[in-house]
Amino acid sequence: MTTIDEEDGPVPPEHYDRLKENLAKVEGLSARLLEVMARKKPHNASLNAPNHSLFTSAATAYWAQAVQNPEKLLEQQVAYWSKTVSHFVEAQKALARGKLQAPDDPGPSDRRFSNPLWDTHPYFNFVKQQYLINAKAIEDAVASVSELDEKEKKRLEYFSRQIVDMMAPTNFLGTNPDALEKAVATEGQSLIDGLENLVADLEANDGELVVRLSDANAFELGVNIATAPGDVVYRNRMMELIQFRPTTEQVHETPLVIFPPWINKYYILDLKPANSLIKWITDQGYTLFVVSWVNPDMAYAEVGMEDYIEDGFLAALREIKAITGVKQVNAIGYCIAGTTLALTLSLLKQRGDNSVKSATFFTALTDFADQGEFTPFLSDDFIDGIEEEVSAKGILRSYIMARTFSFLRSNDLVYSPAIRNYMLGEAPPAFDLLYWNGDGTNLPGKMAVQYLRGLCQRNEFAGDGFELLGHTLRLKDVTLPVCSISCQTDHIAAWKDCYRGVQQMGSRSKTVIVTESGHIAGIVNPPAKKKYGHYTNTNLKLDADAWLEGAEFHAGSWWPRWEAWLSKRSGKKVPARETGDSNHPRLAPAPGTYVTGGTSR
Repeated sequence: MTTIDEEDGPVPPEHYDRLKENLAKVEGLSARLLEVMARKKPHNASLNAPNHSLFTSAATAYWAQAVQNPEKLLEQQVAYWSKTVSHFVEAQKALARGKLQAPDDPGPSDRRFSNPLWDTHPYFNFVKQQYLINAKAIEDAVASVSELDEKEKKRLEYFSRQIVDMMAPTNFLGTNPDALEKAVATEGQSLIDGLENLVADLEANDGELVVRLSDANAFELGVNIATAPGDVVYRNRMMELIQFRPTTEQVHETPLVIFPPWINKYYILDLKPANSLIKWITDQGYTLFVVSWVNPDMAYAEVGMEDYIEDGFLAALREIKAITGVKQVNAIGYCIAGTTLALTLSLLKQRGDNSVKSATFFTALTDFADQGEFTPFLSDDFIDGIEEEVSAKGILRSYIMARTFSFLRSNDLVYSPAIRNYMLGEAPPAFDLLYWNGDGTNLPGKMAVQYLRGLCQRNEFAGDGFELLGHTLRLKDVTLPVCSISCQTDHIAAWKDCYRGVQQMGSRSKTVIVTESGHIAGIVNPPAKKKYGHYTNTNLKLDADAWLEGAEFHAGSWWPRWEAWLSKRSGKKVPARETGDSNHPRLAPAPGTYVTGGTSR
């Protein structure tokens, strides 16, 4: 950059020689890049972008409105032209002054443009401002389309936003001052390191680009992550049942089981001792079991929701009762496992089985009437693509799910880490949460389609009923005491949708807690950190907005409040139980074997 020349004098020739040597290394890396791309296992193309009919419908609606109301279109276009030309004129004036100085511009509060050059350098300032003008023009054009179905409008907004975010100048080397400055300062080494990172990520995923968010070598399961002591006391084709060792002399008589989501692995609840919900629960005096789900491969193609219930939920309840000698168990379901726990409770109700004493739902959707931010991924063309994909592969491969969730927050989970890894050549941070996030699992083909079609698209569980295992399962059949924990800024399971589902449950005893933060941080919120607070309100007849408006805010973690609720439903204290029994030998120490299994692609 010119600033380097001005401050440090002419760049010595050997600097350019080293720069050329580094750039020559690109040839070898390019060969590796071509090799790994040749091994790429393609997925169904319709999972990459919406059917062209979406944009055709949007264009038709836009031009129809232009014919009916040409003044509106002209107003938008003239405003865009005016801003663009004015912007160009201002840049020309700045250059005409004979100084390398941008016009006065405090810049937006956008982390992407934190480098001072975005505001002080005429070139970068011009690029930034024109990008923001273009982005606003696209946003206004999409907002003006009114003759689209509401779901189609949400999809159009989502995909147009993806285009805007993708085209940010920070995403390109020639218009990213951070990357250019570092390339010069390191004599091109940062670009070589970045390309190494890119090729390594592609090689790790058979040619699919999944941006690493965390240092894959920083953690080892059972060593510095997932360290709560326990034992696998039961195993079948669907799950390992881990019983965690007691940390108190006495425990509540009623044991507790956690069913984590099988989209990811259970140790989100046991990242490290300081934020481990598993450790905290055992420290409060509970006999705790946690299900660790298998990572399916193509042999699981015909495994459905019924298999997760029979060989997962019901098997776990059966074995826990046998080990502890009790008739009832308290249960927790997180995310999709919370949805399935509700299905299981409906099934048990119809079978006259009262094995579950109370149920807690972590960020669990049971009413999918409002699909929220997932609307773009629940349209027929996208799910048709998933059906074709699982028909060919037998499974929904983990990277497809990871990519879907990542693009809901593309700037934070795709572009920013890609810039850091590939353009700046930096190593991903050693962050336990992001390490877990990258340790994804596949979904069985049959199960994925059942869930997406029957529950998400048709909302059968909250409607006329979801047919499974010879029963019509309904949300109103959930009649035992329930506690719902949802998260205020959750973009995966919106708290208002979780709340609406709880309202429809048939239980006379319902407790709702809404915690600050999102899908993970709102749940993994240990009291010692004193970080996020939570809301409570006993009036569940209110709509969601009124409930929150009338709710009482409590500083600090929701964990102690929930534990006070749970302890009332957990019976007297008994001597602490050792793991397993004569019929349930210790098969392996925690975290078990399923959690360390490789991800099949």
